[in-house]
Amino acid sequence: MRCYFLWRNVRRNTYRVNFFVFPFLHIMPEPLKEMFNRSAIKAISELVQVAYPVFDATSFRRMATTGLADLELLPRAKHIAVALHRHLPSDVPSALDIIVRALPKPPNAEESQEFSSFIYMPFTIYVAEHGLPHFNEAMKANYELTQRFTAEFSIRPYLMHHQERTLETLHQWATDPSHHVRRLVSEGTRPRLPWATRLPEFQKNPKPVLALLEKLKDDPSLYVRRSVANNLNDIGKDNPDVLFSTAKKWLKGASTNREWVVKHALRSSIKRGEQGAFAVLGYDKPPSVKINNSNIDPATPRIDGNVCVTFTVKNTSKLTENLLIDLSVHFVKSNGSTNAKVFKLTTAQLAPGEHIDLRKTISLKQHTTRTHYPGVHRVEVLVNGKPCECGEFTLSAQG
Repeated sequence: MRCYFLWRNVRRNTYRVNFFVFPFLHIMPEPLKEMFNRSAIKAISELVQVAYPVFDATSFRRMATTGLADLELLPRAKHIAVALHRHLPSDVPSALDIIVRALPKPPNAEESQEFSSFIYMPFTIYVAEHGLPHFNEAMKANYELTQRFTAEFSIRPYLMHHQERTLETLHQWATDPSHHVRRLVSEGTRPRLPWATRLPEFQKNPKPVLALLEKLKDDPSLYVRRSVANNLNDIGKDNPDVLFSTAKKWLKGASTNREWVVKHALRSSIKRGEQGAFAVLGYDKPPSVKINNSNIDPATPRIDGNVCVTFTVKNTSKLTENLLIDLSVHFVKSNGSTNAKVFKLTTAQLAPGEHIDLRKTISLKQHTTRTHYPGVHRVEVLVNGKPCECGEFTLSAQG
């Protein structure tokens, strides 16, 4: 079995193709939707045919490729899943068994590698859309699929329609030998999982999710711990007090790994300036500091360039100050208004009269997650959440 893999940048929700040996990927970069092309569909049909010899691969490929060119990534995967449904047995438990038997052995990837084989996405869509009346068979399929791709999306319908049974299963999976399965326990229950249907019941009452995270907060795999932090970060967007109380509890007697989980879980709350998050980390005291020597270079950068911000933070009090220092840039939007984006910088403990020099280079390239527009951009230094003026730069169009 030949496999292709994608690496997911968790912080930016972007993907980079890592070219291994999949024959249907070209060497030159292409739109992600091209992962599902004729060669990919042929490979899927060959997988299924091994487990289901009477599978009409020719008819499946014809149906799966018809109209494919006009579709984007996810619609292509759904389109292929429809073709699978039409060509697998109408008896769903039998079809789910075929899917499981069609899967090759899970790849032996290191925990630090976030590789996902998208060829299995149509299978997860089938499980999500047709497996609900057949809980045991569907959960077995989710268990196997998450070790090759991810079942974080296909398990969500089961949390909504079979919540008690699914949670009971996830509690068992929280101690599974596979870090992919353990990660599913956390990632699949995120109330606000990106690109997925939200889980409104868990947004209102996150206690069932917290019970799972308790089992995973000290997981030996960073892959899993990162998911735990992201889940708790999600919870904080709807239940900030739950985030703060959980973070405070987890910090008692915490290992270095768990401290990282807590800090990562609090990152969005810190960026929003919520004082409860600063209090958990010990930065709730109003700082007595002064911003000196601020400089923004160039003062009139162009779109697609860079701008460098330098400044000094000086402790002006007679006591040692514990400081959490970030940078906020008020980016101009298309309508002329502004929206602040916070860039993480550092923490510091400054004795009376002591100072720290800081520098941050900001990319002004156009991104899918941030489009730049000409205009005056105000810059602030955030010290324990308190904004301090640092200056401004005037962004001009490319010339």
